[in-house]
Amino acid sequence: IRQCMVLFDFSDAASELREKEIKRQTLQEILEYVSRNRGVLADAVYPEVVQMFSVNLFRTIPPQVNPVGDAFDPEEDEPVLELAWPHLQIVYEFFLRFLESPDFNVNCAKRHIDQRFILQLLDLFDSEDPRERDFLKTTLHRIYGKFLNLRAFIRRSINNIFFQFIYETEHHNGVSELLEILGSIINGFALPLKEEHKLFLMRVLIPLHKVKPLVLYHPQLSYCVVQFLEKDPTLAHEVMTRLLRYWPKVNSPKEVMFLNEFEEILDVIDSYEFQQIMVPLFIKLGQCIASPHFQVAERALYYWNNEYLVSLMAQNINIIMPIIFPTLYRTSKTHWNKTILGLVYNALKLCMDIDPPLFDECANHYKQQRQLERKRQKEREDNWKALKQKVDMNHHVMPFENSQAVLGDYSFPPKHVECEIEDEDDAMTEEETDADDSDNIAEENTDQIHPDMQQFEPAPQQFQQFRRKSIIPVDETVFNELSRHVSLDEVLNHAPSTSADVDMQSMDGSSTGQ
Repeated sequence: IRQCMVLFDFSDAASELREKEIKRQTLQEILEYVSRNRGVLADAVYPEVVQMFSVNLFRTIPPQVNPVGDAFDPEEDEPVLELAWPHLQIVYEFFLRFLESPDFNVNCAKRHIDQRFILQLLDLFDSEDPRERDFLKTTLHRIYGKFLNLRAFIRRSINNIFFQFIYETEHHNGVSELLEILGSIINGFALPLKEEHKLFLMRVLIPLHKVKPLVLYHPQLSYCVVQFLEKDPTLAHEVMTRLLRYWPKVNSPKEVMFLNEFEEILDVIDSYEFQQIMVPLFIKLGQCIASPHFQVAERALYYWNNEYLVSLMAQNINIIMPIIFPTLYRTSKTHWNKTILGLVYNALKLCMDIDPPLFDECANHYKQQRQLERKRQKEREDNWKALKQKVDMNHHVMPFENSQAVLGDYSFPPKHVECEIEDEDDAMTEEETDADDSDNIAEENTDQIHPDMQQFEPAPQQFQQFRRKSIIPVDETVFNELSRHVSLDEVLNHAPSTSADVDMQSMDGSSTGQ
């Protein structure tokens, strides 16, 4: 074990090959020895094993940066694998065999596997290498299961990592692995749930939905939330209300993930909890069905393919159908995607089969609303036409020929007045006003309205006048410095290749050949 505490530099693949192989064989030998034999874990071995594990694995994780190009993107860029993995893998396997051995003495190990050890282990979860994070996940789970005195500390430490991830960095490689561990921990919570665990759900798991890289860990996060609701369904109303507050507005893939999670939640709640959340839920579903992004609309309409959800809808159809019917009917007439149209017809048919009289009532009410909207639109147009006629007849303020020049090109209602929705096949066109002519005419008629103002003669417009956007004077020195500035990209693109660049290119070519 002490021989395996010697470290080697794997950045140079050609150095110390014999020594590296000796260490690898030694690690493999002690791994097989612990796996095949019993009674070998004496008390003196525990500090040596923990020390060997710490020396080989506990290290500073370098930040993720791209030497050239854009910033590191965890969704697109390939991770940097650990060069010393041939040794690290065997160290992880040996430590797991050590923890799982029938001869393992927890009381003896408590003196060496402490809170400091746990913090250093959690720091390694930010490693880019997914192989290492997988071993770390299993190792931490074994420690959580065996060391009862460290359980609360492990949960608090994971919470601190999540808080830093949510509110500070928005970057951590091991969030999905930590959530997997928490999923198994939540599954073992005793009932009734402690207040500490409920606070963890509301203050940690729910805010994790608002972080940008949600796609990297959403399946594990959704599993944790569903596990909580299976333990205590009374939390469903508060959970779904908070999730609706974090609902994405411009990120369509994120909307699809939220719809997936909501369906998983609805599958584990009863009718009473469903009744508490159904009104805001179906208002949001209606917005998703009307989305021009077909994947969002498609995922929302798949709710009508879930037999359990359809049964919950049938029990509360008198509340749900008036909310969702206008959106379904309008989408069936206006959506561009044929698949969506088929799913909408299926949803309408299910609603009609559940309660035909209510379906007819909603259809009639929708038609009446459409007729009322058209009537209001017609009244607005008539009011604008009447207003135009009154302006034309007002000759004592403005001559008739001038009023025709000002108002003749206007269409009513004006462009800035919003109108209610028309029939799907109708379209309204509007003409833009001639602002220059109206300004000139207003200047000509000013003297007629106020004769005293004739003493002020307008200045002759010999030159075109411009208004500066800012009254701050221009600093010539700053202006000249900025004009002479050359961007870093231009310098790199036009710089002559140096000898170092030639060497790097030759090394790249040789490594490619290898």
